[in-house]
Amino acid sequence: MKPRLPPLRHPLAALFQGAATSLTSSLTVESMHYYHGTVRNFLNYLGAQHPHVHFLRQLLRDPHILGWLTLLRSHQPPLAKVTHAHHVIRLRRILEELAWTKGIPELTHLLRPDDIPRCDHYLPRSLPDEQDRLIQQELLRRDDRDSNVFLLLRHTGMRIGECADLAWDCLRCVGQDRWAIHVPLGKLQTERLVPADSFVCQRVHRLRLLRAQDPLPPDGRLLARPRGRYSLTRELRDSLCEIVSAVGITAHIVPHQLRHSFASGVVRAGMSLPAVMQVLGHTTPNMTLRYLEVTNQDLQREFLLARTRPRHLVPIPRVPATISSPQANLATVRDALHFAQHVLEMFRRTLPEGPHRHLLDRIANRLTKIVCETRKLDHP
Repeated sequence: MKPRLPPLRHPLAALFQGAATSLTSSLTVESMHYYHGTVRNFLNYLGAQHPHVHFLRQLLRDPHILGWLTLLRSHQPPLAKVTHAHHVIRLRRILEELAWTKGIPELTHLLRPDDIPRCDHYLPRSLPDEQDRLIQQELLRRDDRDSNVFLLLRHTGMRIGECADLAWDCLRCVGQDRWAIHVPLGKLQTERLVPADSFVCQRVHRLRLLRAQDPLPPDGRLLARPRGRYSLTRELRDSLCEIVSAVGITAHIVPHQLRHSFASGVVRAGMSLPAVMQVLGHTTPNMTLRYLEVTNQDLQREFLLARTRPRHLVPIPRVPATISSPQANLATVRDALHFAQHVLEMFRRTLPEGPHRHLLDRIANRLTKIVCETRKLDHP
């Protein structure tokens, strides 16, 4: 149980906390805590270094905001870039909220986009094939709660926090002999249905059986959390470290790498980028591309395929019947979008490298996003 922090004693505390509460009314409790933590961090600095600031109109970029940014950069131990960036983003949104509600537009200019540090772009962290095989063998051998959770992560691409929040009835029938796992609101405030094969269904049934044998009373969740969600995820992370060590792997492996391995695996199996985005719960293609690892074997396979079946020699398909005789339905919209993607890609390949080809790349990216958005119409 974390100790309760003393209340903020600053003239601007009520305004900043009210703005943070307003911004997080539709977010998770964890996000609300983060926003209020940023408020506490900023107002504690303001009270210590600039005690004369009692009103919003007194806030200035120099020295108040710039001084706080300097404090973040000088933090010991140094803050991770992502933590630093999230503090700046949260305070910027709070100031924008106050500018709107209090009629002080100057507040929106106190923090600028270039104040947000650029996060490092890490390479995909998929597990090497041999490590992936050893870990899955050990998980199947143990067949306990933690091992079935990790197998579920590996074969669905869920985040560990999403798995911790799964409901008892998360397994849904979406058609004849077709099943999917309902993932509740997660990191990006999206919920989705992840396709589940027979192996994944067995993992869910096994977790249900283990939960039914738990002495804790039912609470509607698939995984028991006697000491809260954070303690549950911490136990799972520690358990994975023990499993990895048991199979003789010395590298540090975290649960999120199972998600990366899943993403790379389904792409190698032929799943399209829009489908991978949907399964992973991403909102942009760029986010999904960070998860995909292209190995030397992938390059060899794609190279041979390009030599034996070059796409630029494939004739453009005929216009689908739904487009030649358009009707006002979702199928016609999708056919038109897919046809436009194909024609645009064929035209793009005829252009040399330059601004025109880069412009078509951006248009193709937008078309991909539009195709993803139309999938939401399947579940009104």
